[in-house]
Amino acid sequence: MTHPIRTVAIVGGTHGNEFSGIYLEKRYREHPELVARSSFSVRTLIANPEAHKANKRYLHSDLNRQFRTKDLTDPSLTNYEQSRAKVINAELGPKGAAKTDFIIDLHNTTSNMGPCLILTQAGAVYNLLAAYVKMKMPSAVISRDEDHFAAEDHALLCTVGTYGVIVEVGPQPQSVLRQDVLEQMHEMTQHILDFIELYNTNQLPELPKRTPAIRYLHSIKLPMNAQGERIGMVHKNVQDHDYEAIHPGDPLFVLFDGTVLPYEGDTVVYPTFINEAAYYDNNLAMSFNEQVWIELP
Repeated sequence: MTHPIRTVAIVGGTHGNEFSGIYLEKRYREHPELVARSSFSVRTLIANPEAHKANKRYLHSDLNRQFRTKDLTDPSLTNYEQSRAKVINAELGPKGAAKTDFIIDLHNTTSNMGPCLILTQAGAVYNLLAAYVKMKMPSAVISRDEDHFAAEDHALLCTVGTYGVIVEVGPQPQSVLRQDVLEQMHEMTQHILDFIELYNTNQLPELPKRTPAIRYLHSIKLPMNAQGERIGMVHKNVQDHDYEAIHPGDPLFVLFDGTVLPYEGDTVVYPTFINEAAYYDNNLAMSFNEQVWIELP
């Protein structure tokens, strides 16, 4: 085992209108026994309180895109979220030499993704965690999101910690609570905390040698014309079918005039964040992924 994990932060409200993490953070703050474990300390944090007060994803810019090392050290970046990122980095980091060993960042998606554990870094601890969570929570999907990038190049809040993951659960509309989604987020968070305790105390059970996962490839945009106006939408055969295979030639979009646009790639892909409401400002339709295995030695 590498160094034990002694300090954990559970973060909600990185996006102010994703309510499950905000209310789960409140529950944990009021009932710390729910997250208490013997081998590490836990603190909680609401990352973007002003956006939550305004019932918005963010005020000026997406907080979860402000944590590249070069941006955290750039004094010219001073809007609310850019300034807030620097405060969080000082509180939980600093990135690259963090006082927080493990960050769990809680998120909702409007897409039909169920409970998804997003790993933004590679390494043995993440592989063990993925195997443990999938074994304990078979409905969970493990996602490896650009885990080939160095942490310093990642813009995500969870990369401030020595380790960090995103718990992403949906479908849930923005500014809405759903009991089933909140329960799934709580369950996955508890499994992560249990894993850290077992890891620290060298009591991990025998884990599967291979764990199925997806790896992010790239995102695709909605159909648009030369003026940048949307001219189509996600095809009904794809809508709500996150993680289900899209084959070359399958319907992907339908234009407002009824024309069906097929998937023109030459490999099978697996979509996530299908029609995510928060991504409409960038006209993103979905992310494409490939299937991979996480292997333990």
